[in-house]
Amino acid sequence: MQAKLQEQLSPADAEVILGRLPERIKVASIARAAEIEYPIAPTIAISIANFLDTEALGFVDCKPGRGQ
Repeated sequence: MQAKLQEQLSPADAEVILGRLPERIKVASIARAAEIEYPIAPTIAISIANFLDTEALGFVDCKPGRGQ
């Protein structure tokens, strides 16, 4: 059986990742998601992408529902 590739992090996968993070990073990630009014899954994905590639989409670019 071949695994299906996903383009987005699922909410269930985000919860697994959160559960494996150090507490201070977990708390900061949840706080940031609340601050920008964005679900935790894309918030984690943006964090990882920004860590791996400093030119990737970051939180500065993330303004959901604000037409930008």
